[in-house]
Amino acid sequence: MSGNDNRRTPLVADKRYTGRAAPKKAAPKKTGPKRTTKPRGRAARSAPRGLVGWILWPFRLILGAIWAITWRVGLFATVVVGGISFYFASQMPPIEQIIDQRARGSVTMADFTGDVFAWRGDQFGGMVTARTVSPHLHNAVIATEDRRFYGHFGISPRGIASAVRINMAAGRHPLSGNGGSTITQQTAKLLCLGVPYDASVWETEAAYEADCRRTTLARKAREAFYAVGMEIAYTKEEILTVYLNRAYLGAGSRGFEAAAQRYFGISSAEVNPAQAAMLAGLLQAPSTLAPTANIERSRARAAVVVGLMRNEGYLTDAQANDALANPAALSRAAEARSGGFFADWVMESGPEFFTRNTTEDVIIRTTLDQRIQSAAEQALVSVFENQVAEGSDAQAAIVVMSADGAVRAMVGGRNLRATGAFNRATQALRQSGSAFKPFIFAAALDLGVSPYAMVNDERTCWRVRGSPEWCPENYDRTFKGPVTLVQALAESRNVPTIVLSEDVGREFVRNVANGFGLQGDLAVGPALALGVSESTLLNMTGAYAGILNGGSQVTPYGLLDLRIQGDNAVLMDSQGAGIGNRIISETAARELTWMMTRVVEEGTGRRARIPGWEIAGKTGTTNSARDAWFIGFTGDYVTGVWMGYDNNTPLRGVTGGGLPAEIWRETMVRVLEGRTPTPLPLIAPQFGSPAGVLQSQGGEVVDDDIIQLLDLLMTGEATN
Repeated sequence: MSGNDNRRTPLVADKRYTGRAAPKKAAPKKTGPKRTTKPRGRAARSAPRGLVGWILWPFRLILGAIWAITWRVGLFATVVVGGISFYFASQMPPIEQIIDQRARGSVTMADFTGDVFAWRGDQFGGMVTARTVSPHLHNAVIATEDRRFYGHFGISPRGIASAVRINMAAGRHPLSGNGGSTITQQTAKLLCLGVPYDASVWETEAAYEADCRRTTLARKAREAFYAVGMEIAYTKEEILTVYLNRAYLGAGSRGFEAAAQRYFGISSAEVNPAQAAMLAGLLQAPSTLAPTANIERSRARAAVVVGLMRNEGYLTDAQANDALANPAALSRAAEARSGGFFADWVMESGPEFFTRNTTEDVIIRTTLDQRIQSAAEQALVSVFENQVAEGSDAQAAIVVMSADGAVRAMVGGRNLRATGAFNRATQALRQSGSAFKPFIFAAALDLGVSPYAMVNDERTCWRVRGSPEWCPENYDRTFKGPVTLVQALAESRNVPTIVLSEDVGREFVRNVANGFGLQGDLAVGPALALGVSESTLLNMTGAYAGILNGGSQVTPYGLLDLRIQGDNAVLMDSQGAGIGNRIISETAARELTWMMTRVVEEGTGRRARIPGWEIAGKTGTTNSARDAWFIGFTGDYVTGVWMGYDNNTPLRGVTGGGLPAEIWRETMVRVLEGRTPTPLPLIAPQFGSPAGVLQSQGGEVVDDDIIQLLDLLMTGEATN
């Protein structure tokens, strides 16, 4: 056919040539409008689109600027906080060094059997860890103080914000009141942010701690840095360990081990849920919530903690209900709070570097008998409740001791639970009145005068230069003529006693009284015989103990031995206390003891009688009844009782043979209950013809120093 020029080239696949590129075809031309290139970067973000874009554009610029500043400031702050925190972390000492940094030590006092009854100073029971305490205690602390403890890095922004909100809602300063502090922050505060106690900066440790608790913005910031530093340096368990050992929990307890021992008498590893809740609850207000201060208030707080533990899943419903139904109870020693006055006396009489200013933890074993202490306290309460007018401010004190001066009980006032209070048994200097008379008779007996010697009981006057004649009377305002020494002492007759004192010699009487331990300024005139000189109940009771033990001096004591906690070596003991030099002959002491039994059997002390027991004693009532005494003894114990007003107001209707003798009897009935009667070491003298009649004609006393004392005697009632 012709026309081949008009034929199309047949479509065939492109030929591929090995090693050679296929020929490129020209790209077809695109038609339509050209597209602009899309903006990139900051230009794209800043260019507004449409009307809405133009409206939002300024806000976007502002937010962008804020964000740019914020992340840069945040980064800078993170670097600064991290740097400061790492600095604090690098300064942290080993954990063992910050467990116990008390400036003062503690004193633990045990009775004569070894049972603890009192604590003084800052008690530290020994190191515990977060893993060695009871799991219930561990959980109670976490639930109460910082339930996010294991999830934060030392500070809790959420907690701080919540605390600020609560404080402002209550009308307080944002940083005052609720703190929002984590356990780590609280631990940092307990460590005073790493600032150690310095006696040259703070007068006392209390001032140091108060300074550490100050809340300012700068201090809170430092606290936050320090807390984060602790989180870097220590593990969570180590931080919690410091907290468990350093927290104050009331009644002088530093740390949960000391508190568990103080309140429950057990280790912190042994506490049950109810006890754990009570201990953790104390963290809110240790002194106010301490169970020894108010057990019901402490239990109410513990119930709240039990609820928190249940909410966090640490207790089942059954466990929580059991803890609420059976709240924690104090140990016997903690509940009794026995011997507060006695413990204070031991602290005051012991060496200062081992008691009041000790830097060690000291254990003191004392002479206290808690059974006798309880008897004395019960007796005092019983008499005041049943025989003293309601609302009376009258006070009383009791001391019970053995014949060698070992003090077994001490009550220094009606507030039996007081600590650091005025102790009327050891600190009150009071006129002894007729309780002094036995030492005049002791002097006479030691010179060989018979108990049956006669002395004139008749109106007698003594003259003092510059003053009117002093003509003392007997308590019953009668005179009986010649009486025996036995009768004069039993009836506490004043005039015969003065006559005897003058005949024996005042100087000798003073020497005998001084020898028995009455070391005060004894009167120099005839008024010496009526006990116008002052003494403490403790010293008077110790002097009577000298009569019981056969006429030897007695130094009252309460300390048996002292040692450092954890060390069995005895550092000091009661050497030097107890029985001392002989003052009068044993025969004289035994005869005097017999004469003093007549006081109880037929004289002014009849209300002190206890059926089946031999009792010797003496009443004492001072001028105008400002002081009333009864001091007496059995074969085992000497007990002294004083009663009066702190402001020297006269007692109404009270003499030494009245309420003081009643308190004495109530005490000793309880002390002697169940015991076999012990006979008194006495000698009943054979009645014979008296050697004669002692009589004083009176004389001029030229010593002006006694004028004031005599004036006191002349303006009120005679002593009894």
